Amino acid sequence: MRTKALLLTAALSAAGVATSMAQAVYSVNAVGYVNTVIQPGFNLISNPLKASDNTIANLFKGVPPDTAVYKYNGTSFIIAAYDGDVGAFGPPAAAATTVVPGEGVFIKNPTQNPFTITFVGEVAQNTGTTPLSHAIPKGLSIQSSEVPQAGTASDLKLVGAADDTLYQYDTTTHSYKISAYDGDVGAWGPALSPLKVGEAFFYKSTLGGTWTRDFSVNTQ
Repeated sequence: MRTKALLLTAALSAAGVATSMAQAVYSVNAVGYVNTVIQPGFNLISNPLKASDNTIANLFKGVPPDTAVYKYNGTSFIIAAYDGDVGAFGPPAAAATTVVPGEGVFIKNPTQNPFTITFVGEVAQNTGTTPLSHAIPKGLSIQSSEVPQAGTASDLKLVGAADDTLYQYDTTTHSYKISAYDGDVGAWGPALSPLKVGEAFFYKSTLGGTWTRDFSVNTQ
């Protein structure tokens, strides 16, 4: 009951959870890995690399029994839980749900100790002269950087519309740090801590739009 209440609150008012990230390494051929440390309880993370199979069943395999992954679809959560007896996530439809770079999910660590998930795949880059871009729906969604790069919202080229709001969870205080986009000055304020590699966040968009940016491993 407490879990449902926490998630419902997160969906309705962006009160939720976050994550602690370890390291990111990628090579010049744009293939690499990211280690994400999952703390006890809820975490809010992203899949920062394009895997050959981006389903929950593949991305989160080998986690402790009863680990659960929650993907927000705009109105409710798709929930996949890891059954240690059979060594797989279920139900099947939820396990087959994809999590691609730019999105984010809750993951609940049911143990008292952190564990690490290693994401392996391709670093998203421009296609020729076409920049990276993904949709931000109107209202509340979970967002993340498409590339494995740390930085502030401005560093990651996230440009909002007036009164768009970003909610970054603070695992020390168990509360959100909130930043709004000021259309008059074209900046986020107040300043938040830099987003870690593989960190996701709640985003409330007043109009809906796109997150567009240039990225190439050969020029970074």
